[in-house]
Amino acid sequence: MMRADHQGADTQCRSCTLVVNVLPQVECRSARNRAHRGSDACCELPRFESMKPKGDPTPPYNPGYQVKYECRPGYRRRFPILPSSAVCQPDNTWAPPLQEACTKKSCPQPREPPNGKIVYISETLEFGAEAHYACNEGYSLVGTKTLHCELSGNDVEWSEEPPHCEKILCQPPQQIANGEFTNSHKDTFEYNEVVTYSCKPSDGPDEYSLVGESKLVCSGRNQWSPDPPECKVVKCEYPALENGRLSSGFGKKFQYKSEVTFECLDGFYLEGSSTIVCGADSTWEPKIPKCIKGTKGFFFFFV
Repeated sequence: MMRADHQGADTQCRSCTLVVNVLPQVECRSARNRAHRGSDACCELPRFESMKPKGDPTPPYNPGYQVKYECRPGYRRRFPILPSSAVCQPDNTWAPPLQEACTKKSCPQPREPPNGKIVYISETLEFGAEAHYACNEGYSLVGTKTLHCELSGNDVEWSEEPPHCEKILCQPPQQIANGEFTNSHKDTFEYNEVVTYSCKPSDGPDEYSLVGESKLVCSGRNQWSPDPPECKVVKCEYPALENGRLSSGFGKKFQYKSEVTFECLDGFYLEGSSTIVCGADSTWEPKIPKCIKGTKGFFFFFV
């Protein structure tokens, strides 16, 4: 609480405390720590979240002084209307007792974007609310995803222009050397549309192999998944196995993903994988196994 020292030019505001004797009195201490007592002033104005005093009132507030409140920026009068002014009483109180007479203003209801929706964090659109925008599958959001109901002068409004949802389209995917894809004549492709790659005929003795995924999907704006494949010559050497032979996968040429299976001659056992595949770098995966002389895995049990 505050009041003033009226001794000459030494007028200034000081903190106040209530001294209880027979009658309530206000004790104000100056910066020089001189005490003055009386019951003729209110020291502090009531404080509110939604309201502020009109003008710029300064202490002391003598009995009969009336303080008037107005809504803070972003707030409006509550209905039914509640009292918004009070008068300082001789007993250092304000009457009538005040309560919050203002409430938060609300931003206008935003329209849902075509092919999209709005998710609200709070149940109201009051000052401080958030609106989160999202688009339906096949559409992408253009603009700010989250809008805030915020102050604009003494009023409230949304922080940005609302975003909108645009249909997802892809430009043609990447052309690859020695290859082509379906519908290459089109200028645009729709969301989830699929193209299939294939390799062109080779001018040499070995055909091109498609390394990677043959099908790509338009999964986002100008975004294809997975990465495009490549067409190249893949040729693995004949998989010779000492003391062994092929049991399947016979051929003269071994191209990408060619698979062969081995077996060992009698008296030898296989160490490694019996099945190997011709990899993209023209090597066998895993490595060609070995045939080891002897018998593998015999254990003798005595009873």
